[in-house]
Amino acid sequence: MTTVLDRTAAPLPRLLAAEVRWVFRRPRTLITLGLFALIPVLIAIGVVVAARNGPGLIGAVAGNGLVLPVAAMTVALALLLPLAVAMAAADAIAGEAAHGTLRGLLLAPVSRLRLVGVKAFGVLVVAVAAVLVIAVVGVLAGMVVVGSADGQMVTLSGTALGLGAGLARVALVAVWVVGQLVAVGAVALAVSSLTEHPLVVLASVLGGLITFGVLSAIPALDWLQPWLLTSGWTAAADALRDPVVLDAMGSSTLRALCYAAIGLGLTIWRMQRRDA
Repeated sequence: MTTVLDRTAAPLPRLLAAEVRWVFRRPRTLITLGLFALIPVLIAIGVVVAARNGPGLIGAVAGNGLVLPVAAMTVALALLLPLAVAMAAADAIAGEAAHGTLRGLLLAPVSRLRLVGVKAFGVLVVAVAAVLVIAVVGVLAGMVVVGSADGQMVTLSGTALGLGAGLARVALVAVWVVGQLVAVGAVALAVSSLTEHPLVVLASVLGGLITFGVLSAIPALDWLQPWLLTSGWTAAADALRDPVVLDAMGSSTLRALCYAAIGLGLTIWRMQRRDA
């Protein structure tokens, strides 16, 4: 027999679409994406103006435009991309609680598990959108501003890849970066479910990432490296080698999945016990 709850429960696609509309209706989301679009442009201008090679990935950008999106994503992953994801997670639960709208969501004919899934999807959309903006603008800025001989990518190993293969390397890095941001978003959602103050979420997540960065810079604490989420966040450069070296990217992805599972598990546990 169909119950009233079954008849009134909102379909999952409608919930996901509503969450996406709500995410992109926030001015801060659009402003953040606009700022991310400036990152590869500024790097491209800096490389052209400097007219000389710098260290690491930035130096490899000169005359090699398809490397630009990889360098831009690596730079943004250090702090800016996690900041955007943490902000989205803070708005998803803590922000709703601060504005008094979370109570209505908890009383709605939607299971707590589905509610967490919808909020996590919204955070994932922000992460994908941010990385996609950097990657697409990076490719365009790299080809137009920096330039690339015959649309080729010169790898760090010195070999030349065609346009298709070069774009495939950029896509690989973009997917890997999204995976790291999923872990950050899951942890941020867990913190967001424990407070009604979005700034607490931002401070906790960014403070944790900065602490991880400091710990990873201390040689005496090398034994902590496998446990720190930020370990391996410079592995994007391995995608520019020929052949591709996937060891660091693979280990960091596995670590990110563990953090994501723990973060989502804590979020579900907290939301199941949260009073309406």
